[in-house]
Amino acid sequence: MRALRLCLIGLAASSSVLTLNLASAQMKLAPKSQVVGPETRYFTSIDGLMDGNADVILRETRQGKTVTAATLDVCYPAEKGSERKDRFIATLSVNGQTLTGATQSQIDKLPVTIKLARRATGDTFEFKGQILVGQTANNVTSTDNSDQSEKEFQDNQSSDESIVAAPKDFTEVSPESIAVKIKLDAALEFVRTLRGQSVEVALSSLSVSCDALRAGEQVINLSIDPERAAAFLTKIRTYPGVTAAGWTSGTVDMERTIRFAAAEWRDGDKINRDKVAAAVSSVMAKSLSAKFATAAWDDETGRLKLIFKRPSQVLPALDLTEIVEITAIVANDRPGATDKLILWVSTPSVATADETSGAKLALADTANTDEESDPRDDNGAVAALAAEFKAQRWDADKTSWK
Repeated sequence: MRALRLCLIGLAASSSVLTLNLASAQMKLAPKSQVVGPETRYFTSIDGLMDGNADVILRETRQGKTVTAATLDVCYPAEKGSERKDRFIATLSVNGQTLTGATQSQIDKLPVTIKLARRATGDTFEFKGQILVGQTANNVTSTDNSDQSEKEFQDNQSSDESIVAAPKDFTEVSPESIAVKIKLDAALEFVRTLRGQSVEVALSSLSVSCDALRAGEQVINLSIDPERAAAFLTKIRTYPGVTAAGWTSGTVDMERTIRFAAAEWRDGDKINRDKVAAAVSSVMAKSLSAKFATAAWDDETGRLKLIFKRPSQVLPALDLTEIVEITAIVANDRPGATDKLILWVSTPSVATADETSGAKLALADTANTDEESDPRDDNGAVAALAAEFKAQRWDADKTSWK
């Protein structure tokens, strides 16, 4: 009996080891790519929809290869050829490979019905069917569609928005450029309040983009005199619906910017614009080999516009004139109290005109923009300004002033 018990114990132990080894082997044989539980996949295009102008996000939840839920988000031109956008988002019913749903468009409140047949074709997918928006039928025949994982989808979502409420300085944002993020339902009234104010509104920012429709917020870009920017931002942050307001990227390019001591160029707490304009005009006239013509400050944006003139080298006997335009911005080097100013100057814009007396030539400038510019167009102007203002230049490699 004792021998029998020992034998049975040995058999049980061997059986346990065999079971463990078998389980271990099964675990090792299981493919690493096997998905456990639901998986989310995305399609970011359906070819041909809305004449190819639709911004599409189809989100699927899958268990293995079976679709268990889906959502279709489509943003599209409200009218053919229009910049105005409308959008609908629909939760789709899944019946095998058929996706159906109904909803209403976000802006124009049009009824939307969706019926799509989905078919896997190797590593890609095919969609066929129809999407009816109002009375307009959009037939769908889209092949070779690749899907994305959640991570791939999120990585591909662009975010160009940069609003800095309190920048440490104006090296990554521009002193005259501000942005206001506001709820969509408050944006129109906010823009209306800007009428009559000394501020320039970027026309492109008034169009409501697909990203704005999806986020429920719009970013309005403005240009303003840098000396008024801080007070203006304090005021608009209290406007209903504003969720963020601050400085953003704009005109100022650090490669063409200098920084210098402010004391000599201020009257009290204000920048002495006449003195700045005179100094910039004198330096630029020498650098451009041109005569100074006019200087004007823009009350809305605080930009200085300078005009210079010089003889054209195109057939000199005609006595044609080159009109050279430069834009400049001068501002504190950071928000708030500071003892430094920055000065940015644009690259020259050159036009040719016949300013002789009597009958004049009507000139069309068809110069190739890829041609090398006249060396007189700049001729070390930024370095000359740095010398005049006893200023620092920006070191792009070290990202600091030198």
